[in-house]
Amino acid sequence: MERAQPVGVFDSGVGGLTVVKEIIKRLPCENIIYIGDTANVPYGGKPPQELIRLGKNIIDFLINQGAKAVVAACNTSSSVSIPILRDMCPVPVIDVIVPGAANAAAVTRNGRVGVIATEATVKTGAYTRHIKALSPGISVYEVACPRFVPLVEQGVLEGDEVEEVANEYLQPLRRQGVDTLVIGCTHYPFLIPVIQKVMGKGVRLVDPAEETASRLRATLLERGLDNPGTTSPQYRFFATGSSESFFRVGKLLPEIDIRKVTTLKLERGIWEG
Repeated sequence: MERAQPVGVFDSGVGGLTVVKEIIKRLPCENIIYIGDTANVPYGGKPPQELIRLGKNIIDFLINQGAKAVVAACNTSSSVSIPILRDMCPVPVIDVIVPGAANAAAVTRNGRVGVIATEATVKTGAYTRHIKALSPGISVYEVACPRFVPLVEQGVLEGDEVEEVANEYLQPLRRQGVDTLVIGCTHYPFLIPVIQKVMGKGVRLVDPAEETASRLRATLLERGLDNPGTTSPQYRFFATGSSESFFRVGKLLPEIDIRKVTTLKLERGIWEG
């Protein structure tokens, strides 16, 4: 394994780009390969076996591209498929659930934590399990927000429709008196201004992307795989379906500078693009 080999990052769509942004901040010399499974977005309502199959295909692609580590920049994959696929992977796999849970447990003041995520993530109870493992006395309230991901993929990030949907999902958490809210899907940070407005300034929002990037950095340093780099890093982007959302949402992340997205198709077990 060479230090210049890329870090592989994947998500169901463009949400994982929020994790890529944080990786670039903390590891500015790393080469990155990102794949958004836009042909199958959203992941939230899919059964576990399908999520495992999709995750395995994508991880296999990233390993074949030389990835020295893989970041599952998707809470749904992190909670459903990664616990099964991690042991099959020859390189370190970083998820977003554990870092987000650790941060939430550390910053809550009143011991009441809310989590917004996809239906699949909420069904696993992964955030509740990990937060309570760290601090059993914390009360955790998880709410599925299935309409958020399609809105982000369509580039609808503000306006009456978004506020109406946010109010519908978030009011139960306000009634529970949570003082900390985990943004439990990497698509949702694009909606943070609306989410914060609905929840109020007194509620701390936890974005697992920041801690995930820190854990990736620690893992690479520990294994001697960090890239000290003397040349400009290369970022390669792939989509399994439409790439329009990459350019639409990418404008909000100037650190990444998306200029080209290669379309991939899985034909008879072989990736073609």
